[in-house]
Amino acid sequence: MLAASAAALPALLAIAGCRSSDAFAGPDPLAGRPALSPDVITLQEAIKAERAMIALYQAAVNGGTRPARTLEGLLAEHRQHLSRLQARLVLPPGSGSASPSPSPSPSSSSSSSRARGRVTIAQLRAAERASATDLVRRLVSVPPALAQLFASIAASDATHVVALA
Repeated sequence: MLAASAAALPALLAIAGCRSSDAFAGPDPLAGRPALSPDVITLQEAIKAERAMIALYQAAVNGGTRPARTLEGLLAEHRQHLSRLQARLVLPPGSGSASPSPSPSPSSSSSSSRARGRVTIAQLRAAERASATDLVRRLVSVPPALAQLFASIAASDATHVVALA
């Protein structure tokens, strides 16, 4: 009887001309999945930017840009940044973008490197500056815990600029 009444609730509300939000406080459970929050969208954008940075470094390493040892160390740090960002991302099941795609493989980034030409230290420095600036710009619009992570990554990116000098 309980299962039948739960199953009949949407039909009763439809017949009565009511929306479920008229009968219940909170989001309408019959309206479908809620939109992603701005914080989730911002985090997804930061993850996408970090993946692009990783691809750029992989292209530089695979393209023979020197000093390779320094670049590999910075690449490892960017992989850690990506890991920390992804750990913060929680999406509802079936949201369509449930798991961010993995980082590009070295073979795919080396082919993109050939298409763009060789990645230079100047390009890496400019990308690091742009990343740090973008993350700092986002600090005012995210919750404190995410702002702390963004600030930490921005500081790291700023030190990468110096390391690449």
